[in-house]
Amino acid sequence: MNTLISQLEKDFKSELSHIQDIKDAESLKIKYLGKKGLISDLMPQLKNAAAEERKSLGALINQFKTQVEEEVNVLYKALLDLELQKQLQSERIDVHLPGRRKNFGKQHPINAILDEVIDTFRQLGFAVGYGPDVDSDYYNFEGLNYPKDHPARDMQDTFYVDPKHLLRSHTTNVQLRIMEQAKPPIRVIAPGTVYRNENISARSHVFFHQVDGLYIDKNVSFGDLIATLKEFWNRLFKKQVATRFRPSFFPFVEPGLEMDIACTVCSGKGCRICKHTGWLEVLGAGMVHPEVLRNGGIDPEVYSGFAWGMGIERMAMLFYGVTDIRAFAENDIRFLRQF
Repeated sequence: MNTLISQLEKDFKSELSHIQDIKDAESLKIKYLGKKGLISDLMPQLKNAAAEERKSLGALINQFKTQVEEEVNVLYKALLDLELQKQLQSERIDVHLPGRRKNFGKQHPINAILDEVIDTFRQLGFAVGYGPDVDSDYYNFEGLNYPKDHPARDMQDTFYVDPKHLLRSHTTNVQLRIMEQAKPPIRVIAPGTVYRNENISARSHVFFHQVDGLYIDKNVSFGDLIATLKEFWNRLFKKQVATRFRPSFFPFVEPGLEMDIACTVCSGKGCRICKHTGWLEVLGAGMVHPEVLRNGGIDPEVYSGFAWGMGIERMAMLFYGVTDIRAFAENDIRFLRQF
């Protein structure tokens, strides 16, 4: 058995000298020191030795086992240090290289304009109200005096969730809720996202942002509406803005109008943005229809009011000279960096 142990020592020394990486060192350790390794196989063979030799042979086996453990561990540590050095060498940082610039996020141009609009109306005494994006047909159409056969209620114009619910097509859906919850005087704006089933083009999208306004009190006149809208645009642009009003029809107001301002790109001279007319349509408005007041629980014989709705994307196009509304929704970093 002495001969067998001596042979194992020679084999171990030979194999140890050929180890090149940690994986080989692990394999060698398992081969000699594992539960089914060569050293473990020696122990059962002691029973075949003479009784007087068993003690010395056991000590010899334990000595060999300790030797293997120490030498494998020393080699394993050396290989590990070498591997770490190689890794550090390959991953080392050149401190002389310029640092990576951190780009700080900025407000989206639509949000910037929306905040400006909200702040301007707050200066005029208006509170801010919000409503749901998914709403019932009643609050979006029926309660606002839309006839059953109105084209806006067709599937090709509105995104219906089910026969009675839809993605709101305007933030005017907030008006009835405000009337139901508050008593006049009411002076509130309703900003938010709206959705319409339209063809996406340079001038229209399936979703965009609006700000609706509502003012109800005793003796509110058409002149109050005109004065409020003019004051808003003057404050927003921080200068006197040329305006004009044209009669128009909306189911929830009577009479109704559309408001134009002198083109901010060409100063009213005519360009591609204003279709060479010198004017830009910016909002629709009018006196709140008596039927809408009744639906909101307000007596039209006592109170009157006006309302309007404006698109934020169109306003942003005027402010920034953007000619394609799709640019605001595409998240192209080259476009957004300009703001």
